Amino acid sequence: MIHAPAKKSLGQNFLLDMNIARKIVDALEPGHQDRVLEIGPGKGVLTTLLAHKAQWVLAVEKDSFLAFDLDRHPGVQAVNMDALQLDWSRLNRWPGLKIIGNLPYNIAQVLLWDLTAGCRTFDRAVVMVQKEVAHRITAAPGGKEYGALSVWLQSFTAPRVLFKVSPAVFRPRPRVDSAVLELRPLPSDKIFFTPEYLARVIRIMFQNRRKQLGNILKTYWNDRKKIALEHCSLDPRTRPEELSPEEFQGLSRYLFPE
Repeated sequence: MIHAPAKKSLGQNFLLDMNIARKIVDALEPGHQDRVLEIGPGKGVLTTLLAHKAQWVLAVEKDSFLAFDLDRHPGVQAVNMDALQLDWSRLNRWPGLKIIGNLPYNIAQVLLWDLTAGCRTFDRAVVMVQKEVAHRITAAPGGKEYGALSVWLQSFTAPRVLFKVSPAVFRPRPRVDSAVLELRPLPSDKIFFTPEYLARVIRIMFQNRRKQLGNILKTYWNDRKKIALEHCSLDPRTRPEELSPEEFQGLSRYLFPE
């Protein structure tokens, strides 16, 4: 393994525990015919295991020093770039792609939002994130953890927390607990909404999460308020955090008629 100090500016916390690494890779179930995208491979703990199990690994690493070292693995193509700059839609040309990564805490939420918005043909993603973020993603309606990220990711995937990870297995140790999250895409026939419209509805609703639905609609979509409430069978006194992902999807269809 390459010896390099962690860079705080890149949010680096290197996973060193091989048992945890194997557990993460096993959850992805890489096969000899599989293509795998690894985000933020760091010192290559997961990469080394993946190189022996998958057909091909594309490792996206922002740290140029680490990216250069990753190319020594046969079957691994390292790309020195910021994962936030990935054009996720281009990955649709590889149906069945598997995605893995120990995501930097400071970009995980944005990265997962962009991934699910752009890449529709991946088989599954297994990623490590901050424990609180994992709970937010998998939260059910009605609680404080439920928000825009919950609705968005649950509209495209079936997320579930696989296991928690202690700070003790990283160097340097993060100040928070982590969790490994699995995302499996929903069937294409479940995606019957326009993502851009859904994103706008979600953001506006959760910017006003303490207000009642009827008042939010009156402010932003007064001309469509009655139609949307009736077709979605929603009580105008409901608050955004009480709506299910399916109800948000329904609102996006009636608030933005084609």
